[in-house]
Amino acid sequence: MDITRDTVFIPGATSGIGLALARRLQRRGSTVIIGGRRQELLDRLATEHGFGTVRLDTTDADSIRAASEEVIRRWPEVNAVVLMAGIMAPEDWRTAGFLDTAERIVATNVLGPIRLIAAFVEHLRARPNATIVTVSSGLASVPLRPTPTYNASKAFVHMLSESIRLQLAGEGVSVVEIVPPSVQTDLLPGQATNPLAMPLDEFADEVIALLEADPQAHEILVERVKFLRFAEVRGDYDAVVETVNATDPHAAR
Repeated sequence: MDITRDTVFIPGATSGIGLALARRLQRRGSTVIIGGRRQELLDRLATEHGFGTVRLDTTDADSIRAASEEVIRRWPEVNAVVLMAGIMAPEDWRTAGFLDTAERIVATNVLGPIRLIAAFVEHLRARPNATIVTVSSGLASVPLRPTPTYNASKAFVHMLSESIRLQLAGEGVSVVEIVPPSVQTDLLPGQATNPLAMPLDEFADEVIALLEADPQAHEILVERVKFLRFAEVRGDYDAVVETVNATDPHAAR
């Protein structure tokens, strides 16, 4: 990924990690198009930052189809898609009512990336130096007790990234997986002020530095996430699971 000259579409970049990366990619020289559901927010971000914007709902197959067609029509040079949209919510499988939450997470975090890749992959195969960027989580490797479907959805994203990378090898399309730790965003209530979470700007700066240092990287791992990502390799998985669930305030729910 050449962040100094790519044309990048980022669905889910109206806030949080997506917006932070969009701003930094633009500053490095990329042309950035962002996608989201709220037209008034898209309009404001376009005015403030000069982003291209496209309205889409990543839980809606028709919306993804229409948005991808619009992106390719208006920016035919687009050669990178960052699959940023995702949700996280606690659920308790010991009680009734968890299924609606679980299905909503799967629709956004699993079906969303699948449908977005399906919508763009043929176009990307025809573009030089194309990139699909997925976003998983350290919780793909170590579970947080209150969020089982979120954890599983990010494990899915990790293995999907590994698998389609093999299929697209030789096709001119790289697959890069960004693996965040807990970051100070509004993904969960109170997380934006959680002192144990990584500050958003610090995370985004480190991601951009890693992309600049190794444009051919397959996995973008900030230092803070390695505690989770390599727990099983180090042989201290059980201890890491215990630590994460003892220290994260959401695990007390």
